[in-house]
Order: sequence, then structure tokens, then C-alpha cells
Amino acid sequence: MKELTRRRLLWCAATDRSFVRVERAEGVVLEGKCLHCGRKLWLRTDGEPISRATIEHIVPRAHGGGDELENLGIACARCNHGKGVRLDVRRADDPTVMRVTEMLEQRRRDRLREPPADWDLPPRP
Repeated sequence: MKELTRRRLLWCAATDRSFVRVERAEGVVLEGKCLHCGRKLWLRTDGEPISRATIEHIVPRAHGGGDELENLGIACARCNHGKGVRLDVRRADDPTVMRVTEMLEQRRRDRLREPPADWDLPPRP
């Protein structure tokens, strides 16, 4: 996995209050929830996904969304892929695209937090 993707996943987890550090058989990991469905997701503390965690572009890149941390969240691969297949082909002003984007933006805002001081984070992507 690319270093930039791991850094983005770590920073998304650090700024998402659903993610906490937990002890598992493989050691300390980050456990949180998919931005869409709430399924549990896990990352190693270096940002490598243990589960099928992916970077979610809340405003899709196909509709002008960028890689700013505010536009990124963590989603399971199933939800992220499904959103892309259903919505990326539609116009940005499509009512369904707008509704899903607004819902995800609100969820991201609701989960937003300052990164925990005890997390060893790489430079912000």
C-alpha cells in the first residue's frame, strides 16, 4: 500500500471519534466504524488496513472533490465501491448524489475531533 494512502487513513482515523486504540491478538490497533454502514474496521498503527478499510472521498473526485482531510473519511470497501458505481456516473447536481454527499458530510462533522495527543502520527498528508 502506498505511504500516502496509509497516512491519509491514519489521519482520517485520528480525526474520527469512532476510532480508538484497542488491544487485539496482533497488538495495538485502531478500531472504528465505516462512515456509511457502521461496520467495524481495523487499521494497524502504521495505517495499513487489517480489514477492508478504504479512503472515502465524501465529494467524489469525479465531481470535483479533493484529497483535503475534510473531504476524506474511512469506509469499508463494499460501501465505498458501491457508492462509486452508483453515484460517480451521475451529474454532481443529481438529487441522490447531493443527498448522499450531504449525509456523509454531516456524519464526518459529527465524528470530527482533534487528533489524540498520544497517537504517533506521521506528517499530515
